[in-house]
Parts: sequence; structure tokens; C-alpha cells
Amino acid sequence: MHEETSAQETPTEMTHDLRQIASPHFAFTKRQLGIGLLLVGILGFIGIFALDFVRGTSDGQFGPAQTAALVGMAGVALIGLTLIPLGDHPA
Repeated sequence: MHEETSAQETPTEMTHDLRQIASPHFAFTKRQLGIGLLLVGILGFIGIFALDFVRGTSDGQFGPAQTAALVGMAGVALIGLTLIPLGDHPA
């Protein structure tokens, strides 16, 4: 009976340890996915603003493609924020 319980808990425990990422039982948790999406959204948002400095545009305005990309990155970050509180359940 004890062996069955530990065998059932093993896949759940593996989702908490990133060193086990190569394991066939590994699954990203909703919290890990949320943190990843939040970081991608924030870095993408900052990168779009940095693009104007790199290009050195004189008008200082965003075009429609940059505006859409900013909205998209903000959306990705917000989706990430909503996943973080859902905890350590597999995504």
C-alpha cells in the first residue's frame, strides 16, 4: 500500500524540480508557465521600446505594427499574471 502511494506522488513531485526536466514524467506547472509568459511579455514590451532608440527615429511615434506588438506583449504578460496564482498544478 505504501509503494502505491509513493508511486502516485512521484510524477507530481517531479513537476516541482526543474532538474528533472528531461524526465518523461515532467510537466511544467501553471505557475512556471505564468512566470515564463510574464517574463516574455515584459522583455518583449521593453524590447519594442528599445527598438526606437536603436533605429533612431526622429518622429518619436509608434506605427501600427509597433502598437499591435505592444498590445500583444502586454496581453502575454497579463495571461502570465493570471496563471501564477493557479499554483503547482500541471499546465
